[in-house]
Amino acid sequence: MLLLAMDTATPAVTVALHDGTSVIASSGQVDARRHGELLLPAVDRVLAEAGTELDAVTGLVVGVGPGPYTGLRVGLVTAATFGSALSVPVHGLCTLDGLAYAAGLEGLEGPFAVATDARRKEVYWARYEDARTRSGEPAVDRPADIAEALAGLPVVGAGAVLYPDAFPDPRGPEHVAAGALAALAAERLAAGQELLEPQPLYLRRPDAQVPKNYKVVTPT
Repeated sequence: MLLLAMDTATPAVTVALHDGTSVIASSGQVDARRHGELLLPAVDRVLAEAGTELDAVTGLVVGVGPGPYTGLRVGLVTAATFGSALSVPVHGLCTLDGLAYAAGLEGLEGPFAVATDARRKEVYWARYEDARTRSGEPAVDRPADIAEALAGLPVVGAGAVLYPDAFPDPRGPEHVAAGALAALAAERLAAGQELLEPQPLYLRRPDAQVPKNYKVVTPT
């Protein structure tokens, strides 16, 4: 097994290679505006660090969000393209699950919540019984609207850092790492579990909208 994992659902552009046992190479850079510019060079760095070529990859793992439309689709399209070119499977994982898993690796025990920045003064969030067990589906809400429901729980991710009044017990990591996604995927695949389809989990409409009324211009 050689899994190439990537995630662009948060400001982090993150890539990793996992051999089924451990992460053998990884790269991460936080830049919310340059996902498309940074992802492929990160893939190149990871492959070079591992001393291997892209055609050695046996599967792709990609974070499906939730995340902002523009950044999220960069990772999904890239993973789908690689999967098609290599004729290997592409597995999806909830980005919040990757953050929860990484928090567990750092010693956090449940229950807890994960919250990432959804912009518009909102967060993408989910509650977890432990690092591997999410309770319910991811959602998008204003921090103040869920503060009472999550009262007393540690909250992992950038959402907790951004809104300390709503989430007074912030925990790391702040952003997802592809190494954690790959490790979680390898664990679930080894257990015979099915992973998600590599389809985006947006939870809301994109910021950019097609104009409802076009101005008709006719030649004179």
